[in-house]
Amino acid sequence: MILPPLVSRDERATERMDDPDCDPTRLARTYAQFRLVNAVVAGWRAAYRHQLRPHLRRDGPTTLLDVGSGGGDLARALARWAHRDGLDLRVTGIDPDLRAHAWARRQPPVAGVQFRRALSRELVAAGERFDLVVSNHLLHHLAADELQALLADSRRLARTAAIHSDIQRGRLGYALFSVATWPFFPGSFIREDGLTSIRRSYTAEELRALAPERWEVTATGPWRLLLTHGAGTP
Repeated sequence: MILPPLVSRDERATERMDDPDCDPTRLARTYAQFRLVNAVVAGWRAAYRHQLRPHLRRDGPTTLLDVGSGGGDLARALARWAHRDGLDLRVTGIDPDLRAHAWARRQPPVAGVQFRRALSRELVAAGERFDLVVSNHLLHHLAADELQALLADSRRLARTAAIHSDIQRGRLGYALFSVATWPFFPGSFIREDGLTSIRRSYTAEELRALAPERWEVTATGPWRLLLTHGAGTP
């Protein structure tokens, strides 16, 4: 296997699932497989325990916005984990992509979870607020100015904390993902788009250079990053 140099972000690379004319069957299979992929590589169970759960109210509901929610697997997982802990978490997942929104709405409902087709800036304009704001695998889709806009929206939307989780670009992560996904996920975009995502992703140093004051960048492993604001234990 020949590894790309990965010295800088490949901003010109595009993911197949972002193509509005991509195969709808493969796209649906990709959404369905995200739950497994995220459970293995995204690290949200630990982020929930350490960064989110300490902020959940014991005496009433907590609201959370999932920006770029895609097929909705993270929104549903967070609500289920909170419910098991005896906590009332109300999750709103937003995504501007009609295909992702429709797929998420077709899945079996989970108590406390709703999906809306919207952009974060539209919610800011409407004066909406949430206790917590999160995103998963969204940052690498964004150019530097778009990233700044997302973080500004997050500050306006979140009363308490914002947590954005994404891939960290690196040759080790690229090699492991390439090998680990080779025999799996047939008929979907998981492997191809995953490798593209790594090429597009930021390093910790790049994110620190872009992040405004009071945002923190934490490498949770050789291929994971958390970009957080106000997410320390209360």
